[in-house]
Amino acid sequence: MKKQDIDIENEIKKQKKNHEINTGKEQKKRKKKHKGIKRFFLILLLLIIILLSYFIIKVYKNGGGLKGIVTTVVGSSSEEIMNLEDIYILCLGKSQDMTDTIMVLKYDPQDSHASLLSIPRDSFVGRSESTATPSDKINSKFFIGPQAMINSVNELTGLNIKYYVTVDTKALRDLVDAIGGVYFDVPINMDYDDSSQDLAIHLKAGYQLLNGEQAEGVVRFRHNNNGTSYSVEYGDNDLGRMKTQREFITQVIKQTMKASNITKINQLMNIAKEEVETNIPWDVIKNYIATFIDFDVENLKTDALPGTPKYLNGYSFMLINKTQAHAKVKEMFLTDPVSNENGEGNETGEEGVATPTPTPVNIKNSSIKLEVINATASTTKYNKAISQLQAQGYKISKKGTANPTEKTVVINRTNQPNEVENAIKSLLCTGTTSKGEISGDADLTIIIGMDY
Repeated sequence: MKKQDIDIENEIKKQKKNHEINTGKEQKKRKKKHKGIKRFFLILLLLIIILLSYFIIKVYKNGGGLKGIVTTVVGSSSEEIMNLEDIYILCLGKSQDMTDTIMVLKYDPQDSHASLLSIPRDSFVGRSESTATPSDKINSKFFIGPQAMINSVNELTGLNIKYYVTVDTKALRDLVDAIGGVYFDVPINMDYDDSSQDLAIHLKAGYQLLNGEQAEGVVRFRHNNNGTSYSVEYGDNDLGRMKTQREFITQVIKQTMKASNITKINQLMNIAKEEVETNIPWDVIKNYIATFIDFDVENLKTDALPGTPKYLNGYSFMLINKTQAHAKVKEMFLTDPVSNENGEGNETGEEGVATPTPTPVNIKNSSIKLEVINATASTTKYNKAISQLQAQGYKISKKGTANPTEKTVVINRTNQPNEVENAIKSLLCTGTTSKGEISGDADLTIIIGMDY
């Protein structure tokens, strides 16, 4: 064999050997890489199993089921929910920077009951009827800001509301469309046009499926183009509109909370985020969210603040009698709700609809002696609390001061019924309860804290 041929053969062998070596190295690298990927996915799977197990345990501890899942997802717990107090919210409906919907909502998370009280938009909140102008109507305070609305509503009702929610009518349209419409019994034929408000309402009376635009028309309708309105029995003009609003809201709640809408939760949350304004902190509202799952619309009690329509200086107003207003507030918010024999509870008062009877408490407020201690570090807040309690007829037998404390406490010294304690907490819109030693000066001691 020639030397040239031998060299070629040796080169081929050398290249073949190098190829085998490189191939072996590549195979080792691939095996090592595959082992690394396998190890990564095993670790990832283990983490997922651990997190899922933790989540399942948390859901179980939070009561299990849908409520347990929601409680866990929003970052709450069953312990926090058990300690939740009633929450009061001023609900405002806004359209083109005006509000025609003013409602006070109280929600009791412990037994899933709620009360909704309409405030007439023309309620007089001025100082003198003789000099009354449109700026003395309660809805005019909306231009100043939500806090001005809260202050005016608190003045009318004697409550101590802190939170507000402002909902644009666009949010209502989007919500109704998102859940596929709302079935509602439209009370009368509605035929109204207002180009300045981009409003065209044309609906026939009767039970029907309303889309978002039609829903907005229903809640904003007050009278027809020819001046006719709801019947006197139903409540004409603003009274009728408020009643329709409450009944429509009841149906929206009922139909939104269907299980089929759970899949639309992200869409509904985005609507709330973009079109709802509120001062309720997330740390507060998150604890109430899971309790809404147990809410039954039959446990919603609704009514309107009573008043007398009157023209003042050529302007229409609703004059609110504070004695009647405080009585209505007591009926709606300061007594434990009880359904009627059919398990139904809704409209109450002058509008002529059968109503549930509140839990009877055979004790007059005027017979209850209160010791009220100022622990707010604010004389203004303390005096406001005193005025609230006196307006509801309680007798203040003793006053005092203490170092500022965070929480308002109602101390029951003479074994008063729970309804009495709860009524005071509801009136102040805050507070915890405890038992105390008998005192000859007071049936209950109320320490007004900085949360007031």
